[in-house]
Amino acid sequence: MKAKLSLLILCLIFFSCATPGPLPDRGVCLPHFPDRDGWYGGDGAYSIDLDEQRTLWLFGDTFASSESARTNRAGMDIISGNTLAISTCNADGFHIRYYLKKRDGRFASFFGDDETLWPQSPFLAERALLIPLLEIKPLPDKEPPFNFRIAGHKIAYIRNFSAKDPMSWRVDELDWSQAIDAGIDALAPASVVFQHQVYFFSLYRAGNKAGNILARLSLARLDHPAGAFEYLHDDGGWENRIDPKRIKILFTEGLSELSVRYDPQKRRWIAVYLNPENKGRRVLYRVAPHLDGPWSSPGTLFETIPEVDPQSPQYHPKTFCYAGKEHARFSSAQSLIVTYVCNSSEDPTDPESFIARHLFLYRPVVLQIPAP
Repeated sequence: MKAKLSLLILCLIFFSCATPGPLPDRGVCLPHFPDRDGWYGGDGAYSIDLDEQRTLWLFGDTFASSESARTNRAGMDIISGNTLAISTCNADGFHIRYYLKKRDGRFASFFGDDETLWPQSPFLAERALLIPLLEIKPLPDKEPPFNFRIAGHKIAYIRNFSAKDPMSWRVDELDWSQAIDAGIDALAPASVVFQHQVYFFSLYRAGNKAGNILARLSLARLDHPAGAFEYLHDDGGWENRIDPKRIKILFTEGLSELSVRYDPQKRRWIAVYLNPENKGRRVLYRVAPHLDGPWSSPGTLFETIPEVDPQSPQYHPKTFCYAGKEHARFSSAQSLIVTYVCNSSEDPTDPESFIARHLFLYRPVVLQIPAP
């Protein structure tokens, strides 16, 4: 069920006001995420274009059921890890198919057999598809939903993704955990391939410093990254060890998910994300002439997410929102297409919980926002 969002007048910092409108030439292909193929909601929603027709979507933990037309999630399977889908566009609009795996008759994570792996920002390099994955371990003594720790960084390396059915893709798993410097909680909240390097807007926490830093790796070292990572420091230099006192913090918000892409028309980079303050209430953006900055101060793209607005009928005090990012394939010079996801700190296995009773929660919500 898609969340119903009232139209807001969006006054963008340093830019004229505008209101959302139809997508020029692309209005028939606005993404949406219906319940089908056993899929009943997931977070993350990273996307990447596989070719001119296909877009890959990656989700984290996912609700799944073999029953069709469910109106609630009571008793559903919860896939710990990841699921994926592939979408296409034609004259009839946007079409999406989810590919859910099963093991021993139960729904299972697409990547990772005996471990929980959360997907991060995928990228294409050397004619291969690479999907960074966070290895997650539970912390039973902590209160949900943050009762976990990041135990490692792995890569799903897919050298041939031409087959239409991803179930037939050969997936090699690389472990980059030992190649990444200490203090990096999440390597790839956003990934960008640029001039023979892949750049990561990594989430970093060490000592009294926290935020997103810029790491990079030569495309020639994807198979053997040990000793090859470099990190941007305050003096503008790149070093293959992090100096906690001098590491450059690009985004002080400490973002676990965002999008970064180059806008050739305006000749600038644009980052889009959900502000983690106030339970993820605003969609923000920053721009920069170069990947390493200087990045502008945050500007507002969307002022109030209804799921965390006490004045909205979709509000619940246990709800929080995150996973804000733009999807460049569906954007245009006039409009950005942005998704976010809202979750709950309630127990999802409780049939009376808000997240179990309301299918609009815990799925990508699509916003069409005037481009700044």
